[in-house]
Amino acid sequence: MKTAEPVRRGSGDAPTHPGLLGRPLDFISEDHLRERQICAVIDAIALAAHLDRPSALTVLRFLNEELNVHLRDEAEDLFPLLAKRCPAEDCIENAINRIRIDQNAALRLMPDVRATLAGGLDTGADLSAEGRAMLTSFAGHVRRHLVAENAILLPIARARLTRADLARLSAHMRARRGLTHLAEPLNAE
Repeated sequence: MKTAEPVRRGSGDAPTHPGLLGRPLDFISEDHLRERQICAVIDAIALAAHLDRPSALTVLRFLNEELNVHLRDEAEDLFPLLAKRCPAEDCIENAINRIRIDQNAALRLMPDVRATLAGGLDTGADLSAEGRAMLTSFAGHVRRHLVAENAILLPIARARLTRADLARLSAHMRARRGLTHLAEPLNAE
């Protein structure tokens, strides 16, 4: 019997491989790498003299196809599971609230980020100083919540979530992506 090749850590240059959905915390970690990579692309767009069309398209695809699903993974499943499993001394609610502040700030900017990039693509015009500042602000909010998630939430999740929690998280993440046909992992975390 041939065993499946393990999914290796990506570069963040492409969407997270669905093969990692069987290990939901690894998938989320990989999504974070993807977010950091997109932030670097956004920074490059904001600093460039002229709008880089392929980069702008990459960011728009990420915002339209990946980010909202990832944020739902966290808000609808990961955060509630952590709140349920963590004892008071973990202070998980404080960490989650801090993360939500930056996530919400980024979400408030997201329509303007989309409009700015789409407008530049449609007209061929370069970005205004205000547009560049808004892109930089958006990337900053995304980076701040990623730091807290990677340094605080994911390590606690690895310690506190049960196998059943991880299986439920994995199933919900697959369903959210329309991938319910994928087999359950044989060795969930």
